[in-house]
Amino acid sequence: MFSLSSTVQPQVTVPLSHLINAFHSPKNTSISVSVSASQNHHGDVVPDHEAAGNEGFLLRDRGSDVESLDKLMKTKNIPEAHQDALKTGFAEGFLKAQALTQKTNDSLRRTRLILFVLLLFGIYGLLKNPFLSVRFRTTTGLDSAVDPVQMKNVTFEHVKGQCEGWAKWVKGKGRNVLPVVEWFYLFFLLGILLVGPPGTGKTLLARAVAGEADVPFYYASGSEFDEMFVGVGASRIRNLFREAKANAPCVIFIDELDSVGGKRIESPMHPYSRQTINQLLAEMDGFKPNEGVIIIGATNFPEALDNALIRPGRFDMQVTVPRPDVKGRTEILKWYLNKIKFDQSVDPEIIARVTVGFSGAELENLVNQAALKAAVDGKEMVTMKELEFSKDKILMGPERRSVEIDNKNKTITAYHESGHAIIAYYTKDAMPINKATIMPRGPTLGHVSLLPENDRWNETRAQLLAQMDVSMGGRVAEELIFGTDHITTGASSDFDNATKIAKRMVTKFGMSEKLGVMTYSDTGKLSPETQSAIEQEIRILLRDSYERARHILKTHAKEHKNLAEALLTYETLDAKEIQIVLEGKKLEVR
Repeated sequence: MFSLSSTVQPQVTVPLSHLINAFHSPKNTSISVSVSASQNHHGDVVPDHEAAGNEGFLLRDRGSDVESLDKLMKTKNIPEAHQDALKTGFAEGFLKAQALTQKTNDSLRRTRLILFVLLLFGIYGLLKNPFLSVRFRTTTGLDSAVDPVQMKNVTFEHVKGQCEGWAKWVKGKGRNVLPVVEWFYLFFLLGILLVGPPGTGKTLLARAVAGEADVPFYYASGSEFDEMFVGVGASRIRNLFREAKANAPCVIFIDELDSVGGKRIESPMHPYSRQTINQLLAEMDGFKPNEGVIIIGATNFPEALDNALIRPGRFDMQVTVPRPDVKGRTEILKWYLNKIKFDQSVDPEIIARVTVGFSGAELENLVNQAALKAAVDGKEMVTMKELEFSKDKILMGPERRSVEIDNKNKTITAYHESGHAIIAYYTKDAMPINKATIMPRGPTLGHVSLLPENDRWNETRAQLLAQMDVSMGGRVAEELIFGTDHITTGASSDFDNATKIAKRMVTKFGMSEKLGVMTYSDTGKLSPETQSAIEQEIRILLRDSYERARHILKTHAKEHKNLAEALLTYETLDAKEIQIVLEGKKLEVR
């Protein structure tokens, strides 16, 4: 008995040597026949002549298969007992090969159909929105730049704290905005570069210029010109300027200009990386003064821009947009407060005075945080309490309600913070007190905030010494009340601040009689004698400051005790409450 196994492949080929060896070896228990099938373009079966040589045979159709097989078996004298098995095996192999071929053809047809559909979708997408073009945003977002919207909704009335110079530049003396055509013809400026920290309102200023002039406003970010395809960025630059010239007079605003106009470098890895900036330079060179297109760029890193981009003739005017001063912060706070419900007792000037260095975006965030706090507490309007809470949260982090302070540490903290407040209150050149609290917040258990009367551009020697004295008040208070064995580490940041002030006075400001009016930028390169003299002068300033603070706290020990007890009772005191306590009066029960 034997078994006949057939392997179906794309072609039908039967090597005769396999059959002869099998029939002449009756001891073999199995005969393995390899059957492979393939079809030509007419659907016929094609033999593999290279594999079978002269021993292969061609099956034109099923009838010819049987006739050829009969002749072969007669020629080779194959026993009749084996003939039926061979015929059955060849018939099954032929049917399986035909089924496999049909299945393969069906799979190929489906693959071709899917690829054809995908190709149609790709062609439609390229025709609808080709990757070599870009839609530049106007006032309504990613609208088509062919018919841009006028910037009528944003003017200098919406720009608080920064618009004085711009209003004088755009507006005429004693009259309204110049006619747009006349304005664009008068100013022979191709580009204006806005430079400043994040959140100071550079984009808002550009929109206000377009709004005041009542002209189309084209907005594009520098990153929108970058693409993985070579030449896409340059093509988008061309499209932007082509559409702007077609709709002149208008304003083109490119935000984050450093991402597209950075300094060019020679890089063999990116030989085409300079195409975008080169195209921008070429477009700006192609302008004429009377084309009525003004380009406004904005960046936080002007030092990263290519020198060819900021030369005269391209970005002619560079305008610094700094953080707002106390007057500007007051205007910005009033603007955002008018958008929410707030109590009439709120004084925006007080918040503006304690938010030195805040940008317009940070002030907006402060008002939003205060509104959220009022909503969480179930209040109908924002008060000074919510604004102070929001300010402290931004500066120092949220309150740590989970921190449990025992009575001893709480008492030490109260006397520590009261020491700062007493020094600030009784020192002539110190800043006024804004608030004192012993609530855990951020890395500290308490703090005293001072209220500058105005932004200081210059400080006197007396004011610097007063700041050092206030910093020393916490440690001096701990030492006087609890003794040297119970002082804490809470004064570490105070000492850092006092040491920095003393060091700048000696090495930067020329406020040392011994060292004179000389600056010492790199103390590590100085002689040992000079370094020793600098350290000695710093120690003298710190020691004298400590003694002055000690004298004030000893003189006003009663007031110090009353203020500490009030802090233990109420945990937070504002400027008015601190003044009431230091005047010996009693606070109203909250």
